Amino acid sequence: MLDNIILGVQVVLALIGVYQLFLTFFGWYRLKPKAQFAPQKSFAILVAAHNEEQVVGALIDNLKNLDYPKELYDIFVICDNCTDRTAHIARSMGVYACERQNPKLRGKGYAIEWMLKELWKKPRNYDSIVMFDADNLVNPDYLMHMNNDLCNGSRVIQAYLDTKNPNDSWITAAYAVTYWYCNRLWQLPRQNLGLANFLGGTGMCFETKLIKEIGWGATSLVEDLEFTMRCVQRGINPTFNYDAKVFDEKPITFRASAKQRLRWMQGHFDVARRYFFPLFWQGLKERSWSKIDTAVYALNVYNVLIGSVLYIVLWGDMIMPGAPALRSLFDYAPALFMTIGILSFIQFPLALIIEKANWRTWLYLIPFPLFMLSWWPITVYAFFTQNNKQWSHTEHTRVIRLEEVQSKQVS
Repeated sequence: MLDNIILGVQVVLALIGVYQLFLTFFGWYRLKPKAQFAPQKSFAILVAAHNEEQVVGALIDNLKNLDYPKELYDIFVICDNCTDRTAHIARSMGVYACERQNPKLRGKGYAIEWMLKELWKKPRNYDSIVMFDADNLVNPDYLMHMNNDLCNGSRVIQAYLDTKNPNDSWITAAYAVTYWYCNRLWQLPRQNLGLANFLGGTGMCFETKLIKEIGWGATSLVEDLEFTMRCVQRGINPTFNYDAKVFDEKPITFRASAKQRLRWMQGHFDVARRYFFPLFWQGLKERSWSKIDTAVYALNVYNVLIGSVLYIVLWGDMIMPGAPALRSLFDYAPALFMTIGILSFIQFPLALIIEKANWRTWLYLIPFPLFMLSWWPITVYAFFTQNNKQWSHTEHTRVIRLEEVQSKQVS
């Protein structure tokens, strides 16, 4: 009985893995650019900040110099429960500093919800809302790309996410490799196929009318994933703009990285528990592959959890004295599953090739498997602590300018 259950679980996980591997082939090409438009959309740029005095100035300076008519966008820094000079720096640089104090409802999701309510009170109406984190940097043409997508009919848009400090440590390099892989072999395939893309927490653009219609309502530890689910439930597919580049600062140490990823996985369990079944059944009834695909994405956190436990169980069974008591799919078709395993592994160096990654990053592929394996204990711990809704802050201290990021990309 147990053997059959374990074999069935392996089949399900294998099918999901093969499905994702199949999708990656649609990321090897890019469709022709959509129609271009003159600047016409107005933007409210929201910058989520909690004690970000070290880095917020660089982003504000970056945003004030975007290649877009200055009268068509305003910058609002959400100073959320700040105890440092974040608000002072924002005001001194001529942008709106919106201070919020609510120690009971902490986290970016709550801060955004509060800021949107404050924004609706203002006399100016904006066509769209853009969201960044205080540690970000953005290419000068970002708003032009958002303007084009909005004019082409997109209502929710995710930009291309990159790291601004990929060579600081093997941890930041691992994040960079993961980002390049996700941009090219997860996001772009879904964009090419007309499926829903996934919001990434920053570099996001929303049609104002849409947010007013459905409300923000995303206050979990992973507000980006939660809002993605809410959109897809309503038949609104977020789109992906490959050319709009946003650079995110990543933690340098393994400890800080583990803390950040634990928060992500705790939130992911919460969202999966609330949205998977409703969205999956809705997709089946409506014959909507986009909704089914998004529901399966929500389930990924359980795939990692079950897959890691299953892997340990099967290996433990193999090394025990005597013949193995449990069957492995690999035993039935070793050549097939060896091929699938190799193809899955080479996706990461393939992403580096396609994305023309700096040569230094290739050296970090050696410890990269350790980073990937570390998701297992993090995910298991997140499963048992998923009821923890306490938001944790990732400290950012690296003051990097856009010019530095761009120069390192070409060196």
